[in-house]
Amino acid sequence: MIDMEHRHLKCPLCGGTDFKVEEGKLDSKWGFTAHKVKIVICKNCGYVMMFYKGRTIWDFD
Repeated sequence: MIDMEHRHLKCPLCGGTDFKVEEGKLDSKWGFTAHKVKIVICKNCGYVMMFYKGRTIWDFD
């Protein structure tokens, strides 16, 4: 798990340090696996970074 309070992220595109953080899930092409991700979005330029949080078997969408 990413501890945003103890990490100092810097946007690789613009160098910004202010981010919006969300949780999300990515499904595989055929839907057999799903991956939990933490989505970090730069508030300055909108660059999106995703950090892997593990696989999940819960796929209810």
